[in-house]
Amino acid sequence: MIHTKKISFPDMHGALGHLTPIEGNVDIPFPIRRVYYITRVPGQAVRGFHSHRRLEQVLICLHGRVKIRVKTPFAEQIIPLCDPAEGLYIGHMIWREMFDFSEDAVLMVLASEHYSEADYIRDYAAYEKEAVPYFQTLSEGGA
Repeated sequence: MIHTKKISFPDMHGALGHLTPIEGNVDIPFPIRRVYYITRVPGQAVRGFHSHRRLEQVLICLHGRVKIRVKTPFAEQIIPLCDPAEGLYIGHMIWREMFDFSEDAVLMVLASEHYSEADYIRDYAAYEKEAVPYFQTLSEGGA
């Protein structure tokens, strides 16, 4: 799907365990300006329900498992995350929902920007109003 892709990180492992280094502008396609993580999500809870106008993110499930629904007005995909040596890149104008968290899930998010409420689109109808022309322009070779 456009503006989304799985990223594999180096996974150095041996008798003493695994080490997974992640560097901004190297393993992540942007400088990392904010890091946060989501834990202890109640059973059956669904999080997210938003898009960003400019912000890019990489989601990494450090422990447990979670599913990520990514969608545009024209496509939708569900991507499971359960390997701490993999991340899901989510770019501009992609609606996201996180669900089916295991009880022990730890979802870390690396973000390209500092928090800005103005960058969020939290209403799906408002999202579609912005996203339809945005993606139509992209499919026509613009933006």
